[in-house]
Amino acid sequence: MSVELKTEDLSAFAKDGYFVARGFLSEPVRAKLKASILGDLEPLVGPAELEADVGYPGAPGDRSAEGGATPRRLLHAFARSNDLRALALHEEVAQILAQLMGSDQVLLSQCHHNCVMTKYPGFSSATLWHQDIRYWSFDRPELISVWYAVGDELADNGALSVIPGTHVENFGRGRLDRNLFLRPELAENQGLIEQAKVVELAAGDALFFHCRLFHAAGRNLTDQVKISPVFTYHAQNNQPIPETSSDRLPSIMLSNAT
Repeated sequence: MSVELKTEDLSAFAKDGYFVARGFLSEPVRAKLKASILGDLEPLVGPAELEADVGYPGAPGDRSAEGGATPRRLLHAFARSNDLRALALHEEVAQILAQLMGSDQVLLSQCHHNCVMTKYPGFSSATLWHQDIRYWSFDRPELISVWYAVGDELADNGALSVIPGTHVENFGRGRLDRNLFLRPELAENQGLIEQAKVVELAAGDALFFHCRLFHAAGRNLTDQVKISPVFTYHAQNNQPIPETSSDRLPSIMLSNAT
């Protein structure tokens, strides 16, 4: 079945840098995904990044500290299971991305995201304001990521917050810190951050967002782990720069993009 985006969805993405496809995943699909992902978390099946590895606010100081073995994300999601592979190559996602990118040749990047983000109770960290493109190297900064809510994502369990419209703004290097996070102490950034919105997702929703959109996430203050598969895509005519981290693994063409 062909998916035709509504005019308001196309307009929202162009203006704000994101839109939400409500009820995108069915309950049976979500149940299979959840079981597959939890099977890789308990016990932990690598490769994985731990909270202690990133040093973000709220993370354990190192792997030997209390909570030091808490996962932050499961890496190489595309290769982990048939369920995640099918999700990454989802036919309707391909059709939506083709419309957002203006290209019927859409590819999955295996180098960026391609993971399951996790937020555990107690030891999850906060992610500061950033653009995903900061460490990516492509001909053009025009990639799109798709974030899936396996369960409800709300402010109290670390849902993403975004600053609408920042995907089309230019930011001088002085507005960012050494790690390319937005500097919250600057007055010009404070005004921007005040415009932020929490993107609350119901189980089954899919968030499509631009790689230049500033976003952040708080800690998980509930007693349940939050799990969110995330994949990133680019058009065929927007290639990774050779011999960079974006070119480590080959991209994969999606079919049925038209």
